[in-house]
Amino acid sequence: MPSNASATRSEASDAAPATAANNKKLPYPKSDIRVNLTNHFASKVYTSSSPVTGNVTITTKRHVRFDAIQILLIGTSKTRVVESLGTPQDVTHTLLKMAMPIPESSYPVPRVLETGHTYTFPFNFVIPNHLTINACNHPMDSNRLLDQHVLLPPSMGNWDKDDMAPQMAKIEYTIKARVLHQPDLGSSTLRIMEATQTLKVLPASIEEPPLSITEHDRLYTMCQSKSVRKTVLATKLGVLTAEGIQPGPAILRSDGLGMVSPTVGQIRLKFEPASVDTPPPKVTNVTGKVAAHTFFSSGTISNFPNMGHWNEQFVDHKRGAYSTTASLPPVLFKPSKWQQHLTSTARRDSGYSTDNGPEVAVESDSGSSTNPQRRRGSRQSTQSSSSKKQASPIFHSTTQDVQFSLPVEKKTFIPTFHSCIVSRVYTLQLSLTVAIGSTTKTVSLILPLQVMVEWTPPEDDGVELPSFERAVQEAEADEHLRPRLMQVPDQQFRETSVLPGYGA
Repeated sequence: MPSNASATRSEASDAAPATAANNKKLPYPKSDIRVNLTNHFASKVYTSSSPVTGNVTITTKRHVRFDAIQILLIGTSKTRVVESLGTPQDVTHTLLKMAMPIPESSYPVPRVLETGHTYTFPFNFVIPNHLTINACNHPMDSNRLLDQHVLLPPSMGNWDKDDMAPQMAKIEYTIKARVLHQPDLGSSTLRIMEATQTLKVLPASIEEPPLSITEHDRLYTMCQSKSVRKTVLATKLGVLTAEGIQPGPAILRSDGLGMVSPTVGQIRLKFEPASVDTPPPKVTNVTGKVAAHTFFSSGTISNFPNMGHWNEQFVDHKRGAYSTTASLPPVLFKPSKWQQHLTSTARRDSGYSTDNGPEVAVESDSGSSTNPQRRRGSRQSTQSSSSKKQASPIFHSTTQDVQFSLPVEKKTFIPTFHSCIVSRVYTLQLSLTVAIGSTTKTVSLILPLQVMVEWTPPEDDGVELPSFERAVQEAEADEHLRPRLMQVPDQQFRETSVLPGYGA
């Protein structure tokens, strides 16, 4: 028998309307409607292709007339933003609606729920990995964003542990059972009974290609250079440059309770000493944090919110962003050996060339005059200036490997996703401490980090998968939920009582 999971009771409201004198409902006894999920428990996590099976039971304490019973799997995203006058605006986007067809033979004849009798209606859903194309048809800057918007986003805002989401953004999946009744022909259909059951969903995802990050993408710091000195007023020992490489994805198990394996990242280090006698620094410590960035909007999002300037773009709706960080468990690293290289200037002056390391870009001689005398003077001044500085002819480089895991014991990590009005991305903040003798210096990087959920084949529990007939009905439901754009009609259609596409 299916287990009863957080059943919701609802009073039958098809009773006689309240009188104008007391404006109170008549004291009819409550009816009982429950959503019962098979093998369900409060912390259970559903992923892509997971079956969601069970039944809806209805028991009434009086005769209740009805016309239809609906069993739906609904996914919604909700945002709240504050308008310029301080008034909050709530926006709800229905991104998924799957209906379970109920055979006519399952209904009682006549359609009356009799007193004391328990009616059972089974259902069977499968968590999809993709939405239909009609779930997102608003204008956007790239087809790559459309591919993201039609992926099923994870549940957000209703986990047992903190999922680092603000109260202004929420994604929820529920099983809803409704008893519908139409009192009179042509009147509105009433929901006389309703029960809901919330699901926790972590859809599987795939590894995305590395981001193409430019100087305009303020969320990330891929490279940082710092001068190394013994003291503030001391002579500079050299320049240390750290450049991060986007790490591979952090892959979560399908239940969200752990990682498949630790994630490995790399940082390229380059040290340009002021003197050939200055040794390269030693990496003494690496610490890290992971930051969760949630972007939400009162209107549809037409670009990747983590690329460019999220709050500086001209849009006709309100936007918001929320960020929070969590410290990583100890980051594992093993100091790597430095390699010494000749600079391009040293190779050019000595005629010596080597392929042991990367070359450093060298500025060309200043001036582009065609006058030979002026060109010779320019070269002489450049050589004189460089001879005074006596730049070191060498530099050192190494690649530092780091290994880290997410603090899944303390936080709930949902996969990176982009949907029509809500997005979630992560950044990895790494701080490297290096030492030259008694001098220490810290360089910090902020790298993009994709969090994804592994795909696991569904267990064969003997449950029949959805039929083609039901898939057609799901497509029809998505078409019904396709967003409509309301705007002022063209001048030719104003005050004419004629709509485009219709004949006279």
